[in-house]
Amino acid sequence: MTVANRSLLYRVGGRPIAMFTTVLFPISPGRETLEALPTVTRLIQHCQSRLVILAVAETPEQEAEAPDLLTSIQRALGEGGVTCEPLQRTGKPAFVICDVADELGADLIVMGCRGLGLTQEGTADSVSVRVINLAPCPVLVIP
Repeated sequence: MTVANRSLLYRVGGRPIAMFTTVLFPISPGRETLEALPTVTRLIQHCQSRLVILAVAETPEQEAEAPDLLTSIQRALGEGGVTCEPLQRTGKPAFVICDVADELGADLIVMGCRGLGLTQEGTADSVSVRVINLAPCPVLVIP
């Protein structure tokens, strides 16, 4: 087995196999999701991975908004030629993200960040920092 130069694909018997078979992309209504979209699109196209987008609602208001958020991100990804599976859950975001990654057998979590974890005070409130510490797989954080 060899690893293709500058590629995230393994070659087995001349056939490419994606290193990241299943990628989980937790989304939120903030700018961080939109800023991560180009990277997610390129990654999924390059690795030919299965993409699951996840909206986590903590409040009834967020739960009501989640279907529209999932639809808009699914549409934006579709415009980039990427298909995805939408998933909605309720709970504390970091814990739900890690639980879903485990359930799916995700090979990678890709998520945006708001930059809260860059300060000592913000570390406790940062979902991305919590996910990095709890995740059952590698985490790619898009600043």
